[in-house]
Amino acid sequence: MNPSAAHAELIATYRRAQAEAAHKSGLIKALAGKGPKAIQAAVETAAKATKRRDSFAKKLALLGVDLKD
Repeated sequence: MNPSAAHAELIATYRRAQAEAAHKSGLIKALAGKGPKAIQAAVETAAKATKRRDSFAKKLALLGVDLKD
């Protein structure tokens, strides 16, 4: 795999992780009426998705790819 293809694949993965993190964060509001356990589970899931997104952003930054949108 050449470097530009690797960058493109990593960027695509980052964008999917970014969308997933936004979606999971939105679920917290949707589950607000379900009770504290549901909210806590949603918060933990959103935190994992955000961590995954940040991990991809860090990898891209190390490669010199700027993702400022």
